[in-house]
Amino acid sequence: MNDPTPPAQAQRLAQRLKRRYAAERRFKALGFAAILFSGLVLAFLLITMTSNALGGFTRAELRFPVDLSTGVLTVDPAQLRGPDAMQALESAGLKDVVAFSASKQLGDAATAQLQDGAWRTVGKKLIADPALLSGTVPVSLPASDDLAAAMRGDGQQALKPLVAKLRAEGKLVKVFDWGFLTRGDATGPQDVGIWGALKGSILTMFVTLALAFPVGVLAAVYLEEYAPKNRWTDIIEVSINNLAAVPSIIFGLLGLAVFLAIFPNYRSAPLIGGMTLALMTMPVIVISGRNAIKAVPPSIRDAALAVGASPVQTVFHHVLPLALPGILTGTIIGMARALGETAPLLMIGMRAFVATPPEGLTSPATVLPVQIFLWSDEIDRGFVERTSAAIIVLLLFLLAMNGLAIYLRNRFEKRW
Repeated sequence: MNDPTPPAQAQRLAQRLKRRYAAERRFKALGFAAILFSGLVLAFLLITMTSNALGGFTRAELRFPVDLSTGVLTVDPAQLRGPDAMQALESAGLKDVVAFSASKQLGDAATAQLQDGAWRTVGKKLIADPALLSGTVPVSLPASDDLAAAMRGDGQQALKPLVAKLRAEGKLVKVFDWGFLTRGDATGPQDVGIWGALKGSILTMFVTLALAFPVGVLAAVYLEEYAPKNRWTDIIEVSINNLAAVPSIIFGLLGLAVFLAIFPNYRSAPLIGGMTLALMTMPVIVISGRNAIKAVPPSIRDAALAVGASPVQTVFHHVLPLALPGILTGTIIGMARALGETAPLLMIGMRAFVATPPEGLTSPATVLPVQIFLWSDEIDRGFVERTSAAIIVLLLFLLAMNGLAIYLRNRFEKRW
């Protein structure tokens, strides 16, 4: 007989089992290596962005006292409570007083490196506390872009001795720039801020969510619960699946051709940007919504109908609440994608220089990804640091938005 003996068969089975265990260990090792590699790449990205962003959140400033005790600044304190307070201080000669104090404390060379309009910082202090008009005001005013570049070590060589002298005297310092979070765009890295773009992103995401979520959910409910199964619904389903994979710039072209043709005066407005991104986000919400509704057990529908609920009540009182966590998951994915998009917004003109934050949905605006793109194209290294800082703000905004959505999703899961 050619059959293997029982000991030989057992040995062969043991070898096969050993190979299977070895293959399983290799698979686990490869999986762990993949996770470790992904973690290292993510850590490298975050460390690099954070290290660059530390400089982006700071600003070079010159510190010196402004002496107002001599009474040279003749302005009525009552004027500082009016809407034209800054103009009154300018007419009274505050700009010259600040320049004189800077020249006396820092020297003419350092005074020439004060940022244009730096005296307005002193004006804001006087408006906030008119009692300072009769005393000495210690101030910290923004330095020029050239002096800030020399302080970083990549500016003009002629300014480096001045930088060393001022830093040794404690008159040139790097401080955390709170104004970066409250100012709009500017032409120099010392004056730029992120609030204009951040507010534009908030308004644009509000329009996107307000349009895409209800329309996407209702479309998913209709297609899954009410639409007849025929050739036309098959075509609609294929079209929705294809739209979810269309490059984002195509939606930008659609927004340019349709929305700006209807609303030509709202170019670069959050309203147009939100409508364009809503078109891009809606297919993702429809697909995830249909899958979530389909995952609800049929017994829920049968039980609701059995106790006398109408089909509409069954859907909106039982099926939809159970499917809402899955719908919110798709919404999170779609909104996260929309928040990071640049190409469609560039097509509708949201790359304009916007120095003041938008006042509403129809005001000219830009968004964080576009602002980052524009700053990254600047040659000044100060803009490189500001770009990294803006990326950190964008990531924090994304985490906050996703965190809120995840909280709502988990709350609905616990409720049911």
